[in-house]
Amino acid sequence: MKRREFLKSSALLAVATGTSGLAQAFTTSLLSPSGDDEKQTQAHDSPLLASAPMLQNYAETSVGVAFAVSDMANGYVIVGERPDLSDGRKVMCGGYRTTDINDRVIQVRVTGLKPATTYYYRIGADRIAYKGGYDMKVVENEEDTHIYHFTTAGAAARPHFCVINDTHVQWEPFGRAVDKIAELQPACVVWNGDACNVEETIETQIRIFLKPQIEQGDYASQTPYLFCPGNHDLRGMANRHFERIWMYRQPEERTPRDWDLGRNFAVRMGDIALVGLDTGEDKMDTNPLFAGLFNSGAYREAQTAWLLDALSRTEIRTAPYLVAICHIPLFDANPKHNPGDVAPADYDPQYNTDFAMWQRTCARLWTPLLEQAGCQLVITAHQHRYRYDAPTADRPWAQIVGGGPEHAADESDESPGEYPTVIEGQVSNGRLAITVHNLRRHTVQDTFTFRPRKKRRKGGL
Repeated sequence: MKRREFLKSSALLAVATGTSGLAQAFTTSLLSPSGDDEKQTQAHDSPLLASAPMLQNYAETSVGVAFAVSDMANGYVIVGERPDLSDGRKVMCGGYRTTDINDRVIQVRVTGLKPATTYYYRIGADRIAYKGGYDMKVVENEEDTHIYHFTTAGAAARPHFCVINDTHVQWEPFGRAVDKIAELQPACVVWNGDACNVEETIETQIRIFLKPQIEQGDYASQTPYLFCPGNHDLRGMANRHFERIWMYRQPEERTPRDWDLGRNFAVRMGDIALVGLDTGEDKMDTNPLFAGLFNSGAYREAQTAWLLDALSRTEIRTAPYLVAICHIPLFDANPKHNPGDVAPADYDPQYNTDFAMWQRTCARLWTPLLEQAGCQLVITAHQHRYRYDAPTADRPWAQIVGGGPEHAADESDESPGEYPTVIEGQVSNGRLAITVHNLRRHTVQDTFTFRPRKKRRKGGL
């Protein structure tokens, strides 16, 4: 199945669930603090904690914890360094002024942690009866009996990561990826975009991230996940407020200039620096399909200033290995592949698609900085076919394009690279080893080895 036909088939799933009154449904599910009495009665009969916790956007001194709830609630995390949580402290959801009250998703950002340190945690929530600004009370408390653990990032952390991509709400290949990750036991996972299709309500987002239809429902409770959005993760009313399901980094983790760049990350894990970028839409902002309601051009330029600063940070600059991750490829040798800068509406007869197969604009903005910093590898996705682009004299970084979720009916019909992948990276014996796992055949497809980059002087790349 080709990429375009696959995406059309996936879109039919959303249509089948009904999309009338989408804006109203979105507003009700995300923004309204209360539902009707019948809904509250039904929710009260269900467990308040409606999913296992998910570790999101981890860093050296902080981590996000998200979980679903079945009723109006005020959630928290108890975290400590002792396995029995006898030293545990309680961290509430929400900000400094008020805690959050939410009937779908609880998000807690745990800060003040130590780098490369293992912490134990438990989630809990208070069921809230809310009838107005002067009429609210806690009616019940529920805590998970299970104690989970995680380890923060940092220069002394374990240098081992995995990358998945283009899961597109396809449970079977996603389950395979999760099973492989459980086997490999990386320090973190990067979900490299297109986890979604076109999501109009937060319920569908909860189903994707917090309550996926796979055997390991707690897949991200002890392995932190980072996220590089894909073009499909921007589409739909709910995806326009993606931070409601996948938390941004806290304000104290961003400068005022980078206030709206909460999806970007630059994380040190052992000898590896991971840098995450967001390539935005795969269509021009001027394409009439989106009615001028996207602003990817300015977004990409803003990330360029952020990237310059991120690459200059001491912990990133001094890492022996620099790996950049983004959804849409930054290079493609195929002259028929649309480079994503065909104005105004993406169509040109010399290209075989009316959307970007790779992102020439992002390449021009970002790769000079990455090259100056000595980046050895860029890991991308989007094309649904695995490919390795070896470095050249003109392009000193390698590129790996991850495979997509669809695959041929049998091996004889399989096109090159047409299978889902897990891309694994770890430092061993002073070298960065990259292993590409073929999830269709349950084999190792490729292995690559990288040498440390040259040391960078303080005050410059």
